[in-house]
Amino acid sequence: MTEEIKNEQSAAEETPAQANGTATEQPVAEAAPEQQAPPVNPNMKWYIIHSYSGFERKVKESLESRVQAFGLQDKIGRVVIPTEPVTEIRNGKKYTIERAFLPGYVLVEMDLNDDVWHVVKATPRVTGFLGTGQHPSPLSEDEVNQIVYRVNVGKDKPKLRVKFEKNETVRITEGPFQTFTGVIDEVNDDKEEVTVMVTIFGRSTPVKLEFGQVEKIVA
Repeated sequence: MTEEIKNEQSAAEETPAQANGTATEQPVAEAAPEQQAPPVNPNMKWYIIHSYSGFERKVKESLESRVQAFGLQDKIGRVVIPTEPVTEIRNGKKYTIERAFLPGYVLVEMDLNDDVWHVVKATPRVTGFLGTGQHPSPLSEDEVNQIVYRVNVGKDKPKLRVKFEKNETVRITEGPFQTFTGVIDEVNDDKEEVTVMVTIFGRSTPVKLEFGQVEKIVA
């Protein structure tokens, strides 16, 4: 009998340790449902929001936090900063970095209604939507394919030795804005880059491009 009592006491003493072990693993168990893909909302469309240039990442983080806080996961999907890989040479070494190619723009996938509009509009550093009033304009299918689902091309193609000048009109030949035309605002001969003012979503937007990504328009 004494031995049985000792065994029961030992089993009882192990219970708190087991409980602690369960508590330690609890976040993992709770996180599992989050790994499952949320139900697809067929009413979601892509919209553009304007932000202060240079604060796109802060806007993305703030908006994602607000989605969680307000329980809007079924109304607001992905938040995307349009970026592109850019190869730079520093101290003789080649580095590839991600650079925003639409400064001041953040793409948001939403099933838009008045509540969602107010939550997004009130996000810090958001200055507004593409569109007028409370009726933002969603991206067209072509714009979604071109900007959201774009394909990276020609990372390390030979650069073209061409002399470009400010205020010169050029056509973009590669990248997400292929076939767009614009006016050169700045020329960087050292980096072989030009900044081209392109009309996107009804607004003139600066886009940095390599010399090999644009061509002169011959009259």
